[in-house]
Amino acid sequence: MAEKDLTGRNVILGLQHTFVMFGATVLVPIITGLDVGVTLFAAGLGTLIFHLVTGWKVPVFLGSSFAFIPGLIAVGASEGMPYALGGIVVAGLLYVVVAIIFKFVPYEMLHKILPPHVTGPMIILIGLILAPIAVQNAKGDFSKPIVDAIGVNGAWGIALFTFAVGIFVKIVLPKFGMKMLSNLPVLIALIAGYLFAIVLGVVDFSGVGKAAWIGIPKFTAPKFSVTAIVFMLPIAIVTMVEHFGDVLAIGNVVGKDFIKEPGVWRTLIGDGVATSVAGMIGGPANTTYSENTGAVALTGAFNPIIMRIAAVFAIILSLVPKFTAVIATIPGPVIGGISILLFGMISSIGIKNMVDAKVDLSKPKLLIITAAMLVLGLGGATFKFGNLNLSGLGLAAIFGIVLNLILRPKDTDTSSF
Repeated sequence: MAEKDLTGRNVILGLQHTFVMFGATVLVPIITGLDVGVTLFAAGLGTLIFHLVTGWKVPVFLGSSFAFIPGLIAVGASEGMPYALGGIVVAGLLYVVVAIIFKFVPYEMLHKILPPHVTGPMIILIGLILAPIAVQNAKGDFSKPIVDAIGVNGAWGIALFTFAVGIFVKIVLPKFGMKMLSNLPVLIALIAGYLFAIVLGVVDFSGVGKAAWIGIPKFTAPKFSVTAIVFMLPIAIVTMVEHFGDVLAIGNVVGKDFIKEPGVWRTLIGDGVATSVAGMIGGPANTTYSENTGAVALTGAFNPIIMRIAAVFAIILSLVPKFTAVIATIPGPVIGGISILLFGMISSIGIKNMVDAKVDLSKPKLLIITAAMLVLGLGGATFKFGNLNLSGLGLAAIFGIVLNLILRPKDTDTSSF
């Protein structure tokens, strides 16, 4: 099958791929307050940019990055969302800088700067920092009608129902041969929880009737501050590490080495430019998706044109305000139920990465680096350098990188200080 053939089969597979990516992609703007339409537009446009930069060779769809949620919320609350978007623009440019370096520097050098005992705690912190947001959504907001209608315990009931559906889809359905459906736990749980909330009568559709069928997404221009940029850059380091894993994974599924051809430096540039463009128009950072790899593995459909068709469908959906207005009616407890699953999985992935890398925390240097990062990331510590404030994930990441370079632990190091 020629890659550029727009066959009916490819169009159907592309539409399916859109919905595989849909659940996780729209969850980021729902949590952070960004515009759903802009997010879908940015994901579609970013995917097309990625394919252009990588020579149309890599079967990847770019969706919203969960890693940047803490930064979007923190910077958005303290300085305003436009400054958070500015941080995302610069974070995307960091991808490009690293990509250029990668063209000339071997991977082993980056491994020394970002070993698993530094990147693992970063990923763990992303999930743990987000945990209070999941709980707050799950129990509902006392200023919103849903709690007035069914009470806070009822809100938890919706959240736990949504959570249970996600578990059922991921764990039980594969036992009945429904492997494709089991790859959609977020989307199916979102729909089930939403329908349950509708049955309970706690969904407000008033905004849907007012929304137009066709319209332009609410694009937002970024603003820039040193504090926002410094907060976002360490997150970009984490997502770059995830990028390598995703590119390796999709290569293994397809049976091609995309690290060499078109080259990881090209995939990084594609990801980075897509992220910067997203920030410029008001969308969250883009990233390569593990859901993409799972869908390709299950369907065996790895023609890159399928992902580009999915990108076009995402852009089309972004131009339908009626559709995005429906998304905006999803109650907080439904999002909270999904978030409990997703945010916990993020932290678990960080732990898994450390286990897979055989990080031995019985070694004092490794233990100290990991422990210090977790405490600084969760303890509310803030370091001030003039007008610059470092806290949370940004502080933990920078501290971990510097401490690792100072202590210079080795795999064979079993000594104490």
